This record gives sequence, C-alpha cells and structure tokens, in this order.
Amino acid sequence: MRELRDTVSTVRRLRAPADGPPVYTYQPVPGVPSITVLRFDGAHLPPGALAPDHAHSHDFLVLAYFERAGGSLTIARREGHVQAGDVYVVAPGEVIGVGPDPDSMRNALAWTVFFPPEVLGSQAPGAFLSWRSHPLLYPFIGADAGGAQRLRVPHDQRLAWSQRLALLDDELRQRRDGYREAALAHLTLLLVDVSRLAADIVGDLRLADEPLLASVFEHIERGYREPISLRDIAAATGLTPGHLTTVVRRRTGRTVGEWITERRMAEARVLLVQTDAAVHEVARRTGYNDPAYFVRTFRRLHGTTPLRWRRAAGGS
Repeated sequence: MRELRDTVSTVRRLRAPADGPPVYTYQPVPGVPSITVLRFDGAHLPPGALAPDHAHSHDFLVLAYFERAGGSLTIARREGHVQAGDVYVVAPGEVIGVGPDPDSMRNALAWTVFFPPEVLGSQAPGAFLSWRSHPLLYPFIGADAGGAQRLRVPHDQRLAWSQRLALLDDELRQRRDGYREAALAHLTLLLVDVSRLAADIVGDLRLADEPLLASVFEHIERGYREPISLRDIAAATGLTPGHLTTVVRRRTGRTVGEWITERRMAEARVLLVQTDAAVHEVARRTGYNDPAYFVRTFRRLHGTTPLRWRRAAGGS
C-alpha cells in the first residue's frame, strides 16, 4: 500500500519498533467523521513508492476494493495475488505488506477506506477488542480466527461497489449540509455489503476461538477504566511482561501500554463530545487517577487539550 502519511492527513506513522513493523495511527479531527477514502492508482505511483514487503500495521480498520488486478498483498504472512473484484478487510493490529514484486502493483486500481470502530457510534463501542462483537465488523476478524480477509464481489455487483465508494468519497470531499450523516450511511451500507459477501465464511464467531492477541485486548477492554498496566495484562494471560511485550509488538507494531492508552483515548473522545462530564471526571472514567497526566497524554496524542477538543467538536 502507498505511504499513508503522504496522502492522508488523518493518518500518522508512528516510530517503527526495533523488532516489529511500523504502525499507522488514525488522527481524528473534532467535528469531522473519522472516515478516510483514498483512491489508489498504481500507474501514478512515483518511483520507489513501494518496496518489497513494505510491512506495516494500523490501529484502525481498513477496507480495500480492487477494480483492476495487479500485484500481491500479504496479510498475517499470507500472500495473495490481487484480482479485479477483490475486497480485502484488515483488522487493527494485523500486519499487511506488498508482495515480492512491488512494480506489479502499478497495474492495480482500487478504493481504500480507513476508519476507527468508534465512527459507528453507539452501535459499536470504540475499542480495539469490542468492535469484534459488532455484526457488521465480523469480516474484519483475522483469518486465524475464521475471519474473511479476502472476499470476492460478483461481476454484476462491481459497478455498484464502485459507485458507492465514489459517493462516499464525494460526500467527504464536498462537505455539503448533512454530509456527516450521509457519509456514515454510505459506510454502513458498504459494511452491509461486505457482511453479505462474508456470510458463508465468517459464521458464528466466538472470542474463545481467537489467538493470544484477542485475550490481550479482552483484558484491556475489561480493565481500561482502571489503572491497569502491562504487568496486570501479563499476569492475566499467563505470560511474563517481557514475553508479552515482544509478542504484541512484533504482531502489531505497538506495545501493550500503547494499546491501553489508545483504548482510553478512544473512550475519552467519546465522553468529551457526547457528555458534559468535567475533564477530571473523563480522566477518572478512562483509568487516570491524575487528571493532569491525562491532559498531558491527550495533548501529546491529539495536539490539543481535552477542553479545546470538546469546543472544536461543538460541545460546551
């Protein structure tokens, strides 16, 4: 995939850990729906834009629909040749990369959509783990858990897919009255289409069938409102802190502590916009005993204070 930081202002690359892939994080903007659409045209890529493997991960959901074949992608160490009509769904934390012949990607033409789970609002809790319980997001669960990472759009439906993605892109670009609601509606319908394609593959998924990472994020989800730490998660999963850190960082590009912070920040953004809770109360509800430390953390990650975020989003 092309360098996101060069094309999408709401996606930022974090530092690459020494023993893991770089990770991209979604940078939400107050008052703007957290949905990004990118047109990928391999024919227009500059020289050297793609390198073999180019492995990286994200802390958000990724959907890619290919209108034209070209190259291959690897997801969770599985390589597949891209065909016209392919839909790739990539979960947070999964490692994706380009195949051994990156120049062949120059033939590809695709739509890609990036969004954090929280964009679906009250119907989908904004968490790395809890999105797994949302029926429209089942297809994003990794193949190791029976999920559907590569789907096929029937030939007679491909024009409709292209049109829906173009309409979503147009709403986000034009920002006409009601565009937030329209963009969310287009995204929801797109996810319905994905779920229908995956219906025969995904089936009745259960968290217990997922690998170690699911257990890690389950404990994060249960405990992020409290002052949990790496040691707490390691004890809950039966691993040493050092081993758990190595596994999670190699698989996702982030540490356990960074994922705990991301979960807390996702909840904090919701509380700041949807409630009138004071900042110290938001801090308490997201596991921070020290409100000043919460404010510093929020400002470091978002470039603004919690109160300014609330005001920019139209809150009091």
